[in-house]
Amino acid sequence: MLLSISSSSKIARFPKSVVGRAFNARYLFFGATPRIRAPEIETAREKNVTISNGRDELPITFADISRAHVAIRSGIKRTTCEKSYFLSELIGSNVFIKPEFRQFTGSFKERGARNAIMHHLREQGDDFINTGAIAASAGNHALAMAYHGQLLGIKVTVVMPTIAPLAKVDKCRKFGARVIIEGAHIGESKAYAETLVESEGLTYINGYDDPEILAGAGTMAIEMIEDVPCIDAVVVPVGGAGLIAGISCAIKTLKPDVKVYGVEPQFCASFTAALKAGKPVPTETTPTLADGLAVPVVGSHAFEVARHYVDETVLCSEKEISLAVLRLIENEKNGC
Repeated sequence: MLLSISSSSKIARFPKSVVGRAFNARYLFFGATPRIRAPEIETAREKNVTISNGRDELPITFADISRAHVAIRSGIKRTTCEKSYFLSELIGSNVFIKPEFRQFTGSFKERGARNAIMHHLREQGDDFINTGAIAASAGNHALAMAYHGQLLGIKVTVVMPTIAPLAKVDKCRKFGARVIIEGAHIGESKAYAETLVESEGLTYINGYDDPEILAGAGTMAIEMIEDVPCIDAVVVPVGGAGLIAGISCAIKTLKPDVKVYGVEPQFCASFTAALKAGKPVPTETTPTLADGLAVPVVGSHAFEVARHYVDETVLCSEKEISLAVLRLIENEKNGC
């Protein structure tokens, strides 16, 4: 969902209860706020005269996102940013929502999945068609891979943990994917999937760390700026960091002054832990309402991009997330 806040706003920071709603993987929040200074970051950028050169060494650039935008647009829905009158009144500014739940499988994951499959089709040709792709996912990435694999004529195997929702498991099968239930959590599922890469020659597609996945996610930012040219800030949910990596890269390239904020649950603060350590590190995970963001280790490619562009990351409690969910269910019924 998208948050757009005018410069006349009297509020200097997003209420955490509103930001918490961004944790639902079906939505993205972004918008325009009054200019919020991040002194340490601004000072570092002023001193780092080679920052533009550093961008060329990152796993993705805006050129990758732009190519993905053209490549996938015939196969995904172009969701429109919509003004939320409830959130605008609550925050005291103009707030817009980008409802990615309107993608066919219900999440933004379709963008990266389609871009990744098309990339491997171009690179591998018949070899990819004959062998196929594999992914580990508890839900949305698996659905996106199964659906777009079917559309593009690619055999897809998805390894899902035992905690995966049965409804999503069944949908993956209906899309023609080979579904394997293995592992107590996504980490164990991924480990098993990697054994099949070796034994069956499949191509593994990581749902939050492959460069093509990041570029696909970044296409959302192009649409945001088209819909709300006066945007001043973006608020993005963080799990494996793939979404915020792609969006922040595009936003900061097109509009460098726009602030990019990440939000993640206190019960699985893997991106925050990575920022403190200077690299992705295993993070203790406690069951959270934001189950789609419960990734114990952020992706290495995603981290390199995100830490370069993101201005600040905010942690939200379970109470704040649940309150935000309730408020949107009550007031944004068209999006729930």
